[in-house]
Amino acid sequence: MTSVVAKTTLFRNCDWIVAWDEAARSHVYLRNADFVVRGADIIHVGEGYSGPVDAEVDARRMMIIPGFVDIHSHPGHEPGWKGMLEELGSPRLGQSSLYEFMPVFQIGPEYTRPALRVAASELLKSGVTTICDLGRPRETWADEYAETGIRAVLWGMFRSGPWKTTNGHSVDYDLDPATGDRLLREAIEIADAASKHSSGRITGFFAPAQIDTCTEGQIRDALDAARERNQPIQIHAAQSIVEFQEIMRRYGCTPIEWLDKIGALGPDTIIGHCIFLNDHPWLHWPHASDFERLRDSGAQVAHCPVVFARRGIALNTLSRYMNAGIRCGIGTDSFPHNMLDELRMACYAGRIIAGSFTAATTRDAFMAATAIGADMIRRPDLGRLAPGCKADFSVVDMSNPYMQPDYEPIRSLVYSANDRAIKDVYVDGRQVVRDGEVLDFDIGEDLEMLRRGQAEAIAAAPQRDWAGRSLEQLSPRVFPVRN
Repeated sequence: MTSVVAKTTLFRNCDWIVAWDEAARSHVYLRNADFVVRGADIIHVGEGYSGPVDAEVDARRMMIIPGFVDIHSHPGHEPGWKGMLEELGSPRLGQSSLYEFMPVFQIGPEYTRPALRVAASELLKSGVTTICDLGRPRETWADEYAETGIRAVLWGMFRSGPWKTTNGHSVDYDLDPATGDRLLREAIEIADAASKHSSGRITGFFAPAQIDTCTEGQIRDALDAARERNQPIQIHAAQSIVEFQEIMRRYGCTPIEWLDKIGALGPDTIIGHCIFLNDHPWLHWPHASDFERLRDSGAQVAHCPVVFARRGIALNTLSRYMNAGIRCGIGTDSFPHNMLDELRMACYAGRIIAGSFTAATTRDAFMAATAIGADMIRRPDLGRLAPGCKADFSVVDMSNPYMQPDYEPIRSLVYSANDRAIKDVYVDGRQVVRDGEVLDFDIGEDLEMLRRGQAEAIAAAPQRDWAGRSLEQLSPRVFPVRN
């Protein structure tokens, strides 16, 4: 059997490289340097490379950046909600849309694959090379991602049951612990199988879905199983005022206190959102010390700013958490699946809620979306450009007008250019985006499927809504439609 020789590609004289400095534990800029990839690995980052190459790219008008790690996303359904949930929240349920509206607008499971592919296309175009998908475990999951070319961590969620509201101002839970136990076992089995996928780019994890829909035993069992596999768990917690009050009602302590009490607040736990600590401006709850408890525990946070900003909610604040040593990654959570949108919103929303331009820095946001996010999923070979790391990276077109002038190219990318300047994207050394277009798959049919799924959800809205309202009543259009 003939072995395949890995191809060596040299990006010569890169205008900028966002390289990794291991001693400083930080990215640094290199100017007019070389970047070399052999097969799936980075072999050189720095001045004049003189080794043999199979291909050479003139990179004088390019910036090479590490691939983004999307630490928290739900792409199996979110793209089907475009146009419906951007300006919607429950005024009597803490402005969240979780309890009153998401169950109404849910698209069917037959639309999971089309939604996933649409989201993966958007993510790749914005420079995301690794997605963490918190979704419904299924046997086809790994294959669905393998065909997109992206690297994926499949975080199979399970819970004991759903929530609902029957009046718009209180939430009921339909929980069956036996069902949750069974779904946990299934999530573990599917995760273990996904980790063996032949692509080598898929890893299976598992996640107790929400702190208010899982039992103490389920959270602890998931944590024990994850530790056996040297994996973290991820759980939604401190994500709404409703949840904060529900956990107080059940256990007499805040969500952070309860996770600590049951032994689930520590370095093996990533908390999805973790916004409503007792000292958040929206809560007057001086009788706890959630921030200090979180800081001292080593637990980590998945920060998803855009979806909360839609409802006037913001983390308090990204740099406050990170300056205290709380590791934070950045996730898209919702449509549009654009990591650069999330970075910009993380900075702006943090500064607004704190009333300070120092409350959320570009450096912290970029670090969270790259090296820190990679460390949170225990992949120090991702999210950074250094010899020995995986060749997951993006090429930014420095000739794009939005990138000029170029005193500070990361700021220009985040605040001005956005994904318009992302030219090429590579995962495992293989090009998956060329000139802004995804190479491995086309989403034309997927978009038509999502149109159908959304139409079905719209038609079913009055039957699903507690008050029997139509979609037009729930989510009025920006302007009325006239015949």
